[in-house]
Amino acid sequence: MAMDDLRRDAWKGGQLLAFSAMDGTTDYENALTARTAFCAPGIDIKLPAACSVRFPRTVGNDNVVAGDWLRLGDGRMAVRGAFLDTHHLLIEGPCEVVDVDRAIAFVTRDNRTLIGSASHFDAARITCDMDAALRSRSRWIQTLQLPTGMSKTTRRTLLKALSVMKTQVYSPEGRIRHRWTTPDRWPHRQMWLWDSVFHAIGWRHVDPELARDAISAVLDMQATNGFVAHMMHPRGTSVITQPPVLTLGAKLVHNAAPDFSWIEGLYPKLCAYVEWILANRDHDGAGLVEWEIAGDPHCRSGESGMDNSPRFDAATRMDAVDFNSFLALECEILAEFAASLGLNEDATKWKSRHAHLCRLIASRLWSEKLAFFVDYDIVRHAPSSVLASSGFLPLICGAASAAQAIRLAEHLHDPRTFGTAFPVPSIAASDIDHYAKDMWRGPVWININWLIARGFDRFGLADVAANLRGQTLREIEASCEKYGVLFEFFDDRRKLDPPKLLRKGKCAPEESPYHQALHDYGWTASLYVDLVYSTKEASQQTSGSPNTAAAGDGK
Repeated sequence: MAMDDLRRDAWKGGQLLAFSAMDGTTDYENALTARTAFCAPGIDIKLPAACSVRFPRTVGNDNVVAGDWLRLGDGRMAVRGAFLDTHHLLIEGPCEVVDVDRAIAFVTRDNRTLIGSASHFDAARITCDMDAALRSRSRWIQTLQLPTGMSKTTRRTLLKALSVMKTQVYSPEGRIRHRWTTPDRWPHRQMWLWDSVFHAIGWRHVDPELARDAISAVLDMQATNGFVAHMMHPRGTSVITQPPVLTLGAKLVHNAAPDFSWIEGLYPKLCAYVEWILANRDHDGAGLVEWEIAGDPHCRSGESGMDNSPRFDAATRMDAVDFNSFLALECEILAEFAASLGLNEDATKWKSRHAHLCRLIASRLWSEKLAFFVDYDIVRHAPSSVLASSGFLPLICGAASAAQAIRLAEHLHDPRTFGTAFPVPSIAASDIDHYAKDMWRGPVWININWLIARGFDRFGLADVAANLRGQTLREIEASCEKYGVLFEFFDDRRKLDPPKLLRKGKCAPEESPYHQALHDYGWTASLYVDLVYSTKEASQQTSGSPNTAAAGDGK
């Protein structure tokens, strides 16, 4: 595999750089983490503190930037760099180090610069063999078997996605006993529940053992009462949860590389988590569950993952379409796991719970007038007026009827609702009172498109699913070609490029990294990988050609 497939003619800012647990031990607190600079060729160190590295402008073309090494310029004026370990970055070639925080150390000698975390700095490492370091950092990705028949754009985007995935892997540390993943290394360096599952879904195609680790690591942090937090790090957790998709992730990883002992070990933990949700999130006792709501207008429901969705503007509890759909799907898969483990009573219990949740979703959350699923406000005793992308998710658990699935598909062709230039918008196009180019108030999220496509597949609407997947792949590729990164979310109208979109009320990256669509985002990378591999696998199976990649999902 030629890593020159990552070459880009112009300098691209915002690409994340870090050492990966794929190559050695990482350090949550002190790891050196950086990103490529926007203003000119260079690197901005972000963690454990700040400094900047600037390269001559003459090396701004003909660049190869991977997640843990880089090569810039031609042989006459070239710069090479590689992470030696989690604390040190070695640069060979002309550069200037400026604005250095005391937590960062560096030394320059003989056209080389070594930068590192001051607490672990070893100046002697400046003499390390650069060629060996570059070979070591690039070895993993060069061993991968990529799908055949890809366009140059798809191949380049796939390599970029795999490079991003690699650098977002941490080694076991503290209470986390398995390798674990993070959404973007900076500014989010923690482990997040549903992000980790979407990461595992991509990893299953290239490293099933790591995919299993990504899910097991989340459950390492499970409380004794079954609770699983939405955010975790080696020494602690948050106090809310997040969309329950752990069992779905376990199923897909297991389907790709069966490991019954792993499923057997996970099963009681997955059951305990679902039992915790049923006991703690059905506030009115009516059978459906509600997300926790907070006071921050830019994050009313971090628990839902859809932080600032207008679904939550009223700051009231609602029987949530997405929460109950995720939960029903978890029950359905737990029934499958129980049956495979010979736990027949458990299998019957989980089947019953799945059917019960599906009946409640269908009877309480479907709006015949809107031909859509909407949340139900348990305080005001009224359905929500907000049509959100979450309304498609009863497809994933089978709560919708076949007729309802067709009506949901029609929304993707209706410009008044979800038939936007790039579907699926996070709220309906007609909802002008709530619409904004801000996270979950309009833009498109890759994980939701991925889920919705699976839902349409479940109901036999394969053409609808394939079309949505195709549009999603093309959007990711187009923005990656232009900006060199994989963005967090995308404009449903295709009027603004991702760097111009709002995040939590504004687009102001100079104020905070949380005020711009994040760059090199984890689940955009991993679900792109899943979409590419799964599409190629389906094509090979249809054509009858040998399938040398991982097994398909199953349904």
